[in-house]
Amino acid sequence: MPLLENSPSVIDIENLSFSYDRDIILDNINLSVHTGDFLAIIGPNGGGKSTLLKLILGLEKAKKGSVKVFGQTPSKNLSLIGYVPQNTNVNTDFPIKVIEVVLMGHVGEKTPLFGYGKDEVACAMGALSQVSMQEFAQKKIGSLSGGQRQRVMIARALCAHPKILILDEP
Repeated sequence: MPLLENSPSVIDIENLSFSYDRDIILDNINLSVHTGDFLAIIGPNGGGKSTLLKLILGLEKAKKGSVKVFGQTPSKNLSLIGYVPQNTNVNTDFPIKVIEVVLMGHVGEKTPLFGYGKDEVACAMGALSQVSMQEFAQKKIGSLSGGQRQRVMIARALCAHPKILILDEP
């Protein structure tokens, strides 16, 4: 039941089934997520949780049924979804700073030849502050712990100003 009565649906899943080859992962799933809802998906390893998220993101295609995000296929509204993957391991030798990773959340807004503006940097620093990582802004991402990298990835997702935030094993 939605937290807000009569709130619009943001994710609709109907009769969804998915399999990898002959292994059925999800079978006849039905789900609606509404504005203001918080949803936690729990289950055993290999139970299909990440696969369901990949279907919502449009990274996998349903064998049967449908997934709609704001009434359309996921690919049409991907810019409205902030996503933090399960695995935040990065090449620890890659010389990129935390602030640069967070700024990547502005993918659609970046001016390719001139970098990021003051507003984007302020947004990135604000997102880092939200996850208590602002003091690490100039550190190399590879020097952080796994938990710290995950908080940076949450900040990156927040920089996109998403309508939906999906966290895979936050």
